Amino acid sequence: MTEVTRLHTERLVLREWRDEDREPFAALNDDPLVMEHFPSHLTRTASDAMVDRITAFLDDHGGGLWAVEVAETREFIGFTGLSVPRFEAPFTPCVEVGWRLARSAWGHGYATEAARASVSHGFGPLGLDEIVAMVVPANDRSQGVMRKLGMTRDEAADFDHPLIPEGSPVRRHRLYRLSRP
Repeated sequence: MTEVTRLHTERLVLREWRDEDREPFAALNDDPLVMEHFPSHLTRTASDAMVDRITAFLDDHGGGLWAVEVAETREFIGFTGLSVPRFEAPFTPCVEVGWRLARSAWGHGYATEAARASVSHGFGPLGLDEIVAMVVPANDRSQGVMRKLGMTRDEAADFDHPLIPEGSPVRRHRLYRLSRP
């Protein structure tokens, strides 16, 4: 087990997951607006299984998808960080930056702030040369975050997500890339 790296921004702490994060995480995974661009919401069991996978990766690697809390209030608001996709595509293997925040945390710039810290960690201590992000075309909010991070869309790499069933309206994904500065 590796010690989990903590990242700090002006307003946020990206940290290890705690048992008390499970309930608010399950609530955001069951929120129709938060999950609008996913195939379905997550049940409590599926949400807890996701936390288990995330924490196992963090324990093994010291970084990954961190729990995000607002520093001033210590409120858990979701996750942000780096992950390795669990599927094969022409652009894999790769490292992806991602986020999922509770609706109450939207509109404050938290996703961009936390993702920027994750990307800096990836290019800094981790020595990555490239970080990608994937998004369904209708998810304008996340594409806005990607652009604020300096990512650019690689139209030639747009793809049908192999873990999402054919015919699903969220199967088609756009790929964004960011190279080491």
